[in-house]
Amino acid sequence: MKRVVVTGLGTVNSIGHNVEDSFNAAVAGECGIDTITLFDISEFPVKIAGEVKDFDPTTVMEKKEVKKADRFIQLGIKAANEAMRDSGFTSIENKKVDDSVSERFGIISASGIGGLGTIEKNSVVCENRGPKRISPFFIPSSLVNMLSGFISIEHGLKGPSLSHVTACAASTHAINDAVKTIAANGADRILVVGAESAICGAGMGGFAAMKALSTRNDDPKKASRPFDTDRDGFVMGEGSGSLVVETLESAQARGAKIYCEIIGFGESGDANHITSPVMDGPLRSMKAAMAMAKANIGEDVKIDYINSHGTSTPVGDVNESKAIAELFGGAENCPPVTSTKGQIGHCLGAAGAIEAIFAIKSLNEGVIPPTINIENQDEECKLDYVPNTSRKAELTTVMSNNFGFGGTNGTVIFKKFEA
Repeated sequence: MKRVVVTGLGTVNSIGHNVEDSFNAAVAGECGIDTITLFDISEFPVKIAGEVKDFDPTTVMEKKEVKKADRFIQLGIKAANEAMRDSGFTSIENKKVDDSVSERFGIISASGIGGLGTIEKNSVVCENRGPKRISPFFIPSSLVNMLSGFISIEHGLKGPSLSHVTACAASTHAINDAVKTIAANGADRILVVGAESAICGAGMGGFAAMKALSTRNDDPKKASRPFDTDRDGFVMGEGSGSLVVETLESAQARGAKIYCEIIGFGESGDANHITSPVMDGPLRSMKAAMAMAKANIGEDVKIDYINSHGTSTPVGDVNESKAIAELFGGAENCPPVTSTKGQIGHCLGAAGAIEAIFAIKSLNEGVIPPTINIENQDEECKLDYVPNTSRKAELTTVMSNNFGFGGTNGTVIFKKFEA
């Protein structure tokens, strides 16, 4: 397989509007979860979420264009712009990539739901005021693949333009698909963007109806508590993560900064239940990633840290913990495992990309963000979760997991780059 490396990172989420601010806040254990301000929550049983605060879409789009793009697209453009500049392919002055690379430069976007707020808004308009009052921008501003559409236009990316809609594993799958596309010679460079903004009436009401959300409304900072006995569901987050991945030859030829190499990935299906996970699915995803990594580097892979899916749901945290313990032959043999969802909530289809960025920054900075809000560790969750305080560590290889409704699982392994 061609060697594929990561050369650009970008994110916006509830604890930061860029990679450095976000990672520093995660390491410091800061929490972006608070009472919802994006819509009237008075009638809703769940009133908390990890909103992106003080986000002005006119900083990434012309004012007249804002109404043509749902908030998830606006957030995606923000993260993509940072990743593209970070990679050196674009600048503030020139957002288009050079013509010499554009036809071999693709984009793969990901979102669990897409423009849910726009769909909700126009459905209400249709019901109350009739179909003639529906916005002409309704469809193009809410389709999931418009995330890649808007961004490919912004940056002149003329290679493959694809989208993943695999629930909460979507952007992990997008990273994996980028590697596959490059390995199959379908492109030399891929911009991966995961984005989600489902903090609206339909989103909060829908997940609340499933009893999937924490109802700790009176204590939002402690509501998302992965692996803690008192967890009562996940907290909705929003945001975006973006990565530039390319062949090693491309990165070296242009003297690019290389964050890490992607040496393995795995994907699997539970084939069991649409919303209730079983251990076998995540386990097979991680095993597949480990086997690929071993084949690529020619030796057994030692994982130094896992950024877990860890949503703070009673069933999911136990399931993933047991799968990891099984993978490594017992809890005592496992590397540190953390969940950064305690800080930013669960960003659904954007989670994989944002958490991959945290894992890559950990690899490069030598520090593992904590799992916050562990006060009474669940006895069924027996791993080292780096509780409440970050930890310095020499890291060479890290893993990132994300799993989604429908029983779909994704794993990716990043290794510190060695020429």
